[in-house]
Amino acid sequence: MEKQPIKSHEDLEVYKMAFDVAMRIFELSKTFPVEERYSLTDQIRRSSRSVCANMAEAWRKRRYEAAFVAKLNDCEAEAAETQTWLKFAVKCNYLNAETARELYSTYNRILSILVTIINNPSPWIIKR
Repeated sequence: MEKQPIKSHEDLEVYKMAFDVAMRIFELSKTFPVEERYSLTDQIRRSSRSVCANMAEAWRKRRYEAAFVAKLNDCEAEAAETQTWLKFAVKCNYLNAETARELYSTYNRILSILVTIINNPSPWIIKR
């Protein structure tokens, strides 16, 4: 099985994983109480989507290592924020613990990949 070349951020497995989990959070958050619309619901949706958006920006900043790493750090922060919102959703009984554990675990995998790239960005940088 031959690996396809990475042409855009959308080809990255970590991006696909982040996008899929953000969409899952979107669907699950539809069941959150209406009084959480401008609080927990909005926050968890924003942070989960922001992981993907920052990854897209990081991809386009690969000419400049510092800018690339900075955007990946933003991804990392947003992923960790999403994990915090997941904990709130469980404590407020909006999300069952097993589902939250699965989502949290996915973010742990995303974070692991991001940290690996942050710690060794040179293979990803566009050489001038």
